[in-house]
Amino acid sequence: MENQTTNKRIDVRGAVLAAKNYLQSLQGLLEYQIKDLRLEEVELSEDRKYWLITLGFIANTTGEEESFFLKKERDYKVFKINAETSEVE
Repeated sequence: MENQTTNKRIDVRGAVLAAKNYLQSLQGLLEYQIKDLRLEEVELSEDRKYWLITLGFIANTTGEEESFFLKKERDYKVFKINAETSEVE
């Protein structure tokens, strides 16, 4: 079993966390609130240099009242995470 000091590549868990943290760090800059954040898909690029992480969420605009009858559509964003540095590119 490899330890993290000899293997600098991040695993899928680290890639998902990087994408989630990045999206949440933008919350104050966005004109909507992110609700119901979900992991939708994970893929490792063919060259194994990037994780492609798809997150799905519902975007509520500020002041928008929640209603059980109002159907909200999910938005999806794909984040390209460098497998060596865990940086969002």
